[in-house]
Amino acid sequence: MYLLSVVVPCFNEEGGLRKLHDALVAALAGRVPEYEVVLVDDGSTDRTLPEARELAALNPRFRYVSLSRNFGKESAMLCGLRHARGDRVAIMDADLQHPPDVLRRMLRVLDSGCDQVVARRDRSGERWGRRAPARWYYRLAARMCAVPLRDGVGDFRVLSRRAVDAVLALPEYTRFSKGLFSWIGFDTAYVSFRDVRRARGASRWSFRSLVDYGVSGLVAFNDRPLRSSLCLGVVTSLLAAGGCAAALAHAAAEGSWSAVHAALTAGVIVVGGLQLLFLGVLGEYLGRIYAETRRRPHYLVKEVGPEPAPDGCHRLRPAEPVAELAS
Repeated sequence: MYLLSVVVPCFNEEGGLRKLHDALVAALAGRVPEYEVVLVDDGSTDRTLPEARELAALNPRFRYVSLSRNFGKESAMLCGLRHARGDRVAIMDADLQHPPDVLRRMLRVLDSGCDQVVARRDRSGERWGRRAPARWYYRLAARMCAVPLRDGVGDFRVLSRRAVDAVLALPEYTRFSKGLFSWIGFDTAYVSFRDVRRARGASRWSFRSLVDYGVSGLVAFNDRPLRSSLCLGVVTSLLAAGGCAAALAHAAAEGSWSAVHAALTAGVIVVGGLQLLFLGVLGEYLGRIYAETRRRPHYLVKEVGPEPAPDGCHRLRPAEPVAELAS
Protein backbone atom coordinates (compact mmCIF):
# COMPACT_ATOMS: atom_id res chain seq x y z
CA MET A 1 0.00 0.00 0.00
CA TYR A 2 1.22 3.50 -0.78
CA LEU A 3 1.93 5.88 2.05
CA LEU A 4 0.15 8.76 0.30
CA SER A 5 -2.28 9.02 -2.62
CA VAL A 6 -2.94 12.42 -4.20
CA VAL A 7 -6.27 12.60 -6.04
CA VAL A 8 -6.48 15.35 -8.68
CA PRO A 9 -9.74 15.86 -10.63
CA CYS A 10 -8.96 17.35 -14.05
CA PHE A 11 -11.17 19.00 -16.63
CA ASN A 12 -9.53 20.67 -19.64
CA GLU A 13 -6.18 21.11 -17.88
CA GLU A 14 -3.87 20.24 -20.78
CA GLY A 15 -1.70 23.31 -20.22
CA GLY A 16 -1.33 22.86 -16.48
CA LEU A 17 -0.61 19.18 -15.88
CA ARG A 18 3.14 19.52 -16.49
CA LYS A 19 3.33 22.38 -13.99
CA LEU A 20 1.30 20.35 -11.53
CA HIS A 21 3.63 17.39 -11.99
CA ASP A 22 6.74 19.49 -11.37
CA ALA A 23 5.22 21.23 -8.35
CA LEU A 24 4.08 17.95 -6.74
CA VAL A 25 7.41 16.22 -7.35
CA ALA A 26 9.28 19.18 -5.86
CA ALA A 27 6.97 19.33 -2.83
CA LEU A 28 6.97 15.60 -2.03
CA ALA A 29 10.44 14.51 -3.11
CA GLY A 30 12.55 13.52 -0.12
CA ARG A 31 9.68 14.18 2.28
CA VAL A 32 7.18 11.42 1.43
CA PRO A 33 8.88 8.04 0.88
CA GLU A 34 6.10 6.49 -1.17
CA TYR A 35 3.29 8.27 -2.97
CA GLU A 36 1.09 8.05 -6.03
CA VAL A 37 -0.82 10.71 -7.95
CA VAL A 38 -4.21 9.73 -9.41
CA LEU A 39 -5.26 12.09 -12.20
CA VAL A 40 -9.01 11.81 -12.89
CA ASP A 41 -9.85 13.10 -16.36
CA ASP A 42 -13.46 14.21 -16.08
CA GLY A 43 -14.38 13.96 -19.76
CA SER A 44 -12.03 16.71 -20.93
CA THR A 45 -12.43 17.99 -24.49
CA ASP A 46 -8.80 19.08 -24.91
CA ARG A 47 -5.53 17.12 -24.62
CA THR A 48 -5.81 16.46 -20.90
CA LEU A 49 -6.01 12.67 -21.38
CA PRO A 50 -2.98 12.45 -23.72
CA GLU A 51 -1.04 14.65 -21.28
CA ALA A 52 -2.02 12.33 -18.43
CA ARG A 53 -0.86 9.33 -20.46
CA GLU A 54 2.49 10.98 -21.13
CA LEU A 55 3.00 11.87 -17.48
CA ALA A 56 2.15 8.31 -16.43
CA ALA A 57 4.68 6.99 -18.96
CA LEU A 58 7.39 9.39 -17.72
CA ASN A 59 6.78 9.02 -13.99
CA PRO A 60 5.62 5.68 -12.56
CA ARG A 61 4.17 7.48 -9.53
CA PHE A 62 1.49 9.02 -11.75
CA ARG A 63 -1.65 7.13 -12.76
CA TYR A 64 -4.80 8.28 -14.50
CA VAL A 65 -8.46 7.39 -14.73
CA SER A 66 -10.48 8.72 -17.67
CA LEU A 67 -14.27 9.04 -17.41
CA SER A 68 -16.50 8.51 -20.42
CA ARG A 69 -17.84 12.09 -20.26
CA ASN A 70 -17.96 15.08 -17.94
CA PHE A 71 -19.79 13.92 -14.80
CA GLY A 72 -18.78 16.84 -12.59
CA LYS A 73 -16.15 17.40 -9.93
CA GLU A 74 -18.07 15.52 -7.22
CA SER A 75 -18.11 12.34 -9.30
CA ALA A 76 -14.46 12.80 -10.30
CA MET A 77 -13.44 13.10 -6.64
CA LEU A 78 -15.45 10.01 -5.75
CA CYS A 79 -13.75 8.09 -8.57
CA GLY A 80 -10.32 9.22 -7.38
CA LEU A 81 -11.03 8.18 -3.80
CA ARG A 82 -12.09 4.73 -4.97
CA HIS A 83 -8.92 4.31 -6.99
CA ALA A 84 -6.57 5.69 -4.31
CA ARG A 85 -4.51 2.95 -2.65
CA GLY A 86 -2.68 4.94 0.02
CA ASP A 87 -3.28 4.85 3.76
CA ARG A 88 -3.39 8.67 3.53
CA VAL A 89 -5.28 10.39 0.71
CA ALA A 90 -5.01 14.02 -0.36
CA ILE A 91 -7.47 15.82 -2.64
CA MET A 92 -6.41 18.91 -4.56
CA ASP A 93 -7.21 20.86 -7.73
CA ALA A 94 -5.11 20.70 -10.88
CA ASP A 95 -4.91 24.48 -11.41
CA LEU A 96 -2.35 25.01 -8.59
CA GLN A 97 -4.74 27.18 -6.58
CA HIS A 98 -4.13 24.49 -3.98
CA PRO A 99 -0.36 24.91 -3.39
CA PRO A 100 1.42 21.54 -3.20
CA ASP A 101 3.83 22.99 -0.63
CA VAL A 102 0.93 23.19 1.84
CA LEU A 103 0.65 19.38 1.66
CA ARG A 104 3.81 19.04 3.75
CA ARG A 105 2.26 21.00 6.63
CA MET A 106 -1.01 19.10 6.31
CA LEU A 107 0.75 15.72 6.46
CA ARG A 108 2.63 16.72 9.62
CA VAL A 109 -0.64 17.66 11.30
CA LEU A 110 -2.29 14.43 10.15
CA ASP A 111 0.55 12.43 11.67
CA SER A 112 -0.18 14.06 15.03
CA GLY A 113 -3.33 11.96 15.36
CA CYS A 114 -6.02 13.60 13.21
CA ASP A 115 -8.12 11.85 10.60
CA GLN A 116 -8.77 14.96 8.50
CA VAL A 117 -6.60 17.99 7.85
CA VAL A 118 -8.40 20.68 5.88
CA ALA A 119 -6.78 23.63 4.12
CA ARG A 120 -8.68 26.88 4.66
CA ARG A 121 -8.26 29.86 2.32
CA ASP A 122 -8.08 33.35 3.77
CA ARG A 123 -9.80 34.80 0.62
CA SER A 124 -7.44 37.78 0.69
CA GLY A 125 -6.93 37.77 -3.07
CA GLU A 126 -10.54 37.14 -4.01
CA ARG A 127 -12.80 39.74 -5.61
CA TRP A 128 -15.34 41.39 -3.31
CA GLY A 129 -18.17 40.38 -5.67
CA ARG A 130 -17.35 36.74 -5.01
CA ARG A 131 -16.05 36.96 -1.44
CA ALA A 132 -19.13 38.69 0.03
CA PRO A 133 -21.76 36.24 -1.34
CA ALA A 134 -19.62 33.33 -0.15
CA ARG A 135 -19.53 34.73 3.38
CA TRP A 136 -23.29 35.32 3.38
CA TYR A 137 -23.86 31.79 2.16
CA TYR A 138 -21.73 30.21 4.88
CA ARG A 139 -23.47 32.29 7.54
CA LEU A 140 -26.79 30.99 6.25
CA ALA A 141 -25.43 27.44 6.09
CA ALA A 142 -24.20 27.68 9.69
CA ARG A 143 -27.76 28.43 10.81
CA MET A 144 -29.54 25.91 8.62
CA CYS A 145 -27.32 22.87 8.07
CA ALA A 146 -27.00 19.99 10.49
CA VAL A 147 -23.23 19.84 9.87
CA PRO A 148 -20.70 22.67 10.26
CA LEU A 149 -19.59 24.34 7.01
CA ARG A 150 -16.75 26.84 7.37
CA ASP A 151 -16.06 29.75 5.07
CA GLY A 152 -12.90 29.26 3.03
CA VAL A 153 -12.95 25.48 3.37
CA GLY A 154 -13.03 23.57 0.10
CA ASP A 155 -11.98 20.16 -1.17
CA PHE A 156 -8.26 20.63 -0.45
CA ARG A 157 -7.66 18.20 2.40
CA VAL A 158 -5.78 15.10 3.55
CA LEU A 159 -7.68 12.12 4.96
CA SER A 160 -6.70 9.01 6.83
CA ARG A 161 -7.69 5.68 5.34
CA ARG A 162 -10.55 5.18 7.79
CA ALA A 163 -11.92 8.64 6.95
CA VAL A 164 -11.77 7.78 3.23
CA ASP A 165 -13.54 4.48 3.86
CA ALA A 166 -16.24 6.31 5.84
CA VAL A 167 -16.85 8.73 2.94
CA LEU A 168 -16.98 5.88 0.42
CA ALA A 169 -19.55 4.09 2.59
CA LEU A 170 -22.04 6.94 2.13
CA PRO A 171 -24.34 5.83 -0.70
CA GLU A 172 -26.15 8.99 -1.81
CA TYR A 173 -26.14 9.84 -5.50
CA THR A 174 -26.34 13.64 -5.29
CA ARG A 175 -23.18 14.39 -3.36
CA PHE A 176 -22.06 17.54 -1.57
CA SER A 177 -18.56 16.62 -0.46
CA LYS A 178 -18.01 19.54 1.90
CA GLY A 179 -20.99 18.36 3.90
CA LEU A 180 -20.08 14.67 3.65
CA PHE A 181 -16.54 15.28 4.91
CA SER A 182 -17.99 17.20 7.82
CA TRP A 183 -20.72 14.63 8.49
CA ILE A 184 -18.34 11.70 9.02
CA GLY A 185 -16.76 13.51 11.94
CA PHE A 186 -13.44 12.19 13.33
CA ASP A 187 -10.75 14.52 14.64
CA THR A 188 -10.30 17.39 12.20
CA ALA A 189 -7.63 20.08 12.06
CA TYR A 190 -7.36 23.16 9.86
CA VAL A 191 -4.36 24.66 8.10
CA SER A 192 -4.69 28.17 6.68
CA PHE A 193 -3.10 29.23 3.40
CA ARG A 194 -3.12 32.37 1.29
CA ASP A 195 -5.36 32.37 -1.74
CA VAL A 196 -3.43 31.71 -4.96
CA ARG A 197 -4.38 32.78 -8.48
CA ARG A 198 -4.95 30.13 -11.11
CA ALA A 199 -1.82 29.13 -13.00
CA ARG A 200 -3.70 29.52 -16.28
CA GLY A 201 -7.17 30.18 -17.66
CA ALA A 202 -10.28 31.14 -15.71
CA SER A 203 -12.50 29.30 -13.27
CA ARG A 204 -15.08 27.02 -14.90
CA TRP A 205 -17.49 27.61 -12.06
CA SER A 206 -20.07 30.08 -13.36
CA PHE A 207 -22.28 32.07 -11.01
CA ARG A 208 -25.22 29.83 -11.89
CA SER A 209 -23.29 26.64 -11.17
CA LEU A 210 -22.14 28.06 -7.83
CA VAL A 211 -25.74 28.90 -6.91
CA ASP A 212 -26.89 25.39 -7.91
CA TYR A 213 -24.09 23.84 -5.86
CA GLY A 214 -24.91 26.02 -2.86
CA VAL A 215 -28.62 25.18 -2.97
CA SER A 216 -27.74 21.50 -3.27
CA GLY A 217 -25.63 21.77 -0.14
CA LEU A 218 -28.40 23.44 1.85
CA VAL A 219 -30.98 20.86 0.78
CA ALA A 220 -28.68 17.89 1.36
CA PHE A 221 -28.16 18.40 5.07
CA ASN A 222 -31.37 19.81 6.48
CA ASP A 223 -35.16 19.91 6.09
CA ARG A 224 -35.63 23.40 7.48
CA PRO A 225 -36.87 24.87 4.18
CA LEU A 226 -39.83 22.48 4.39
CA ARG A 227 -40.61 23.47 7.96
CA SER A 228 -40.06 27.13 7.13
CA SER A 229 -42.60 26.79 4.33
CA LEU A 230 -45.12 25.40 6.82
CA CYS A 231 -44.53 28.25 9.26
CA LEU A 232 -44.61 30.88 6.53
CA GLY A 233 -47.87 29.43 5.20
CA VAL A 234 -49.50 29.67 8.63
CA VAL A 235 -48.31 33.25 9.16
CA THR A 236 -49.47 34.28 5.69
CA SER A 237 -52.89 32.74 6.23
CA LEU A 238 -53.32 34.60 9.51
CA LEU A 239 -52.19 37.89 7.97
CA ALA A 240 -54.51 37.39 4.99
CA ALA A 241 -57.46 36.66 7.28
CA GLY A 242 -56.69 39.72 9.37
CA GLY A 243 -56.33 41.89 6.27
CA CYS A 244 -59.64 40.72 4.84
CA ALA A 245 -61.41 41.33 8.15
CA ALA A 246 -59.97 44.85 8.35
CA ALA A 247 -60.98 45.58 4.74
CA LEU A 248 -64.52 44.35 5.37
CA ALA A 249 -64.81 46.46 8.50
CA HIS A 250 -63.54 49.50 6.60
CA ALA A 251 -65.98 48.85 3.74
CA ALA A 252 -68.92 48.51 6.14
CA ALA A 253 -67.98 51.76 7.87
CA GLU A 254 -67.29 53.77 4.72
CA GLY A 255 -69.79 52.14 2.41
CA SER A 256 -67.14 51.53 -0.28
CA TRP A 257 -66.00 48.13 -1.50
CA SER A 258 -62.96 49.29 -3.45
CA ALA A 259 -60.67 48.61 -0.49
CA VAL A 260 -62.00 45.04 -0.29
CA HIS A 261 -61.30 44.46 -3.99
CA ALA A 262 -57.76 45.81 -3.63
CA ALA A 263 -57.10 43.66 -0.55
CA LEU A 264 -58.40 40.53 -2.25
CA THR A 265 -56.32 41.18 -5.37
CA ALA A 266 -53.16 41.73 -3.33
CA GLY A 267 -53.91 38.64 -1.26
CA VAL A 268 -54.33 36.43 -4.33
CA ILE A 269 -51.03 37.67 -5.77
CA VAL A 270 -49.15 37.11 -2.50
CA VAL A 271 -50.61 33.66 -1.92
CA GLY A 272 -49.92 32.67 -5.54
CA GLY A 273 -46.30 33.71 -5.21
CA LEU A 274 -45.91 31.79 -1.95
CA GLN A 275 -47.43 28.69 -3.53
CA LEU A 276 -44.87 28.82 -6.31
CA LEU A 277 -42.14 29.25 -3.70
CA PHE A 278 -43.35 26.24 -1.73
CA LEU A 279 -43.61 24.16 -4.90
CA GLY A 280 -40.01 25.08 -5.70
CA VAL A 281 -38.86 23.95 -2.25
CA LEU A 282 -40.77 20.68 -2.61
CA GLY A 283 -39.34 20.26 -6.09
CA GLU A 284 -35.77 20.45 -4.78
CA TYR A 285 -36.40 17.61 -2.34
CA LEU A 286 -38.43 15.54 -4.80
CA GLY A 287 -35.70 15.93 -7.41
CA ARG A 288 -33.14 14.55 -4.98
CA ILE A 289 -35.43 11.63 -4.11
CA TYR A 290 -35.91 10.89 -7.81
CA ALA A 291 -32.15 10.91 -8.41
CA GLU A 292 -31.58 8.56 -5.48
CA THR A 293 -34.24 6.05 -6.56
CA ARG A 294 -32.85 5.72 -10.11
CA ARG A 295 -29.58 4.30 -8.75
CA ARG A 296 -27.57 5.19 -11.82
CA PRO A 297 -23.78 4.98 -11.47
CA HIS A 298 -22.02 8.13 -10.41
CA TYR A 299 -19.72 7.87 -13.43
CA LEU A 300 -18.46 5.53 -16.15
CA VAL A 301 -14.78 4.74 -16.50
CA LYS A 302 -13.40 4.76 -20.05
CA GLU A 303 -9.74 4.03 -19.41
CA VAL A 304 -7.45 3.34 -16.46
CA GLY A 305 -3.71 3.18 -16.50
CA PRO A 306 -1.02 2.41 -16.03
CA GLU A 307 -0.99 0.00 -13.12
CA PRO A 308 1.97 -1.90 -11.65
CA ALA A 309 2.28 -5.42 -13.04
CA PRO A 310 3.88 -8.34 -11.18
CA ASP A 311 7.05 -7.98 -13.25
CA GLY A 312 7.45 -4.35 -12.16
CA CYS A 313 6.46 -2.88 -15.52
CA HIS A 314 3.42 -0.76 -16.20
CA ARG A 315 0.55 -2.01 -18.29
CA LEU A 316 -2.56 -0.27 -19.54
CA ARG A 317 -5.98 -1.69 -18.90
CA PRO A 318 -8.15 -2.10 -21.99
CA ALA A 319 -10.30 0.95 -22.67
CA GLU A 320 -13.72 -0.40 -21.81
CA PRO A 321 -16.61 1.32 -20.02
CA VAL A 322 -16.93 0.36 -16.39
CA ALA A 323 -19.81 1.46 -14.18
CA GLU A 324 -18.89 1.95 -10.54
CA LEU A 325 -21.56 2.30 -7.87
CA ALA A 326 -21.25 2.94 -4.19
CA SER A 327 -21.93 -0.19 -2.22
